[in-house]
Amino acid sequence: MKLDFLKRFDFFTGVPDSQLKPLCNWLMATYGISEHHIIAANEGNAAALAAGYHLATGKVPVVYMQNSGEGNIINPVASLMNDRVYGIPCLFIIGWRGEPGVHDEPQHIYQGQVTVKLLEDMDIASFVISKETTEEEVQAKLAEYDALWSNGKQCAFVIRKGALEYDGKVKYENANSMRREEIIRHIVAVTGEDPIVSTTGKASRELFEIREANGQGHGHDFLTVGSMGHSSSIALGIALQRPEKKVWVIDGDGAALMHMGAMAVIGATGPKNLVHVVINNGAHETVGGMPTAAGKIDLVKIAEGCGYPNAVRVDSFEALDAALEEARENDGLSLVEVKCAIGARDDLGRPTTTAKENKENFMACLIYD
Repeated sequence: MKLDFLKRFDFFTGVPDSQLKPLCNWLMATYGISEHHIIAANEGNAAALAAGYHLATGKVPVVYMQNSGEGNIINPVASLMNDRVYGIPCLFIIGWRGEPGVHDEPQHIYQGQVTVKLLEDMDIASFVISKETTEEEVQAKLAEYDALWSNGKQCAFVIRKGALEYDGKVKYENANSMRREEIIRHIVAVTGEDPIVSTTGKASRELFEIREANGQGHGHDFLTVGSMGHSSSIALGIALQRPEKKVWVIDGDGAALMHMGAMAVIGATGPKNLVHVVINNGAHETVGGMPTAAGKIDLVKIAEGCGYPNAVRVDSFEALDAALEEARENDGLSLVEVKCAIGARDDLGRPTTTAKENKENFMACLIYD
């Protein structure tokens, strides 16, 4: 399915998804980041942006996301957009990860099963687009949706794997030199047997493979394969209950942005044994490389404003090693922002243990070591 059917819309916002990569690349090639296209911090943020667009123009906005983001839109859909509240029309475009019968990673399985049901529960009309869907079918559905939008309803296209097409190429890069996998290798060299909570995406995959290459076990690592943006909160919960252990969180810039309020809670709580490492490549790299707002903000100043007593930014391995050593020795909450290049190995694998095995091994080491 080509993307011509979207040319009738002129405002798009959302969170990138690998299943929607053709759409994401088309948006970047067509609009970049502008008044026509905003990459949101999270999906709820996107829904609110879309509401503002409608209030200012009377037009229908488009919000795109992976289906894992449905949870983040429940509040603005139910208490803002719904036709029994303000009646704000919207088109959601949702990548269907974990579709029943299609092999996917464990964090997508349950979400995939309930994707369409959640839309029904939110009173959002939905239509599934697959490789076989024709332009005529989509146009007919849009005509149906026009009637719903005129009554303040929300509608959705649920996108199956490989359903969208875009031939254009978009190159995502930055001027940073350090690679994330090597950054994590340096973190592992410093942390020893301290517990590490790693964020969703390639960071956790790289941490797993580094342990394999080192001949180490995986019991000291909690791999947050789903639940983007919540790794730092998981780490806070651990740090507060195990004050005798230094707890490390390997975060990403997109994840840190998604639920940045967590930094305020961490700073206000002030655990002395928590080290928050944010690897910042200014990109949603795991799902294609589209930019995040973190390329234009100062995470160190944000951390300091949230109450982190120790916060530094590094852009070389020498500075990284010094910052990690200092954070390990410090008796106080620390943040290390690491400026990182975009890119990963083409042959990067995935964890060979299940999510429950990871949890059980991690808890065994954390509680009984």
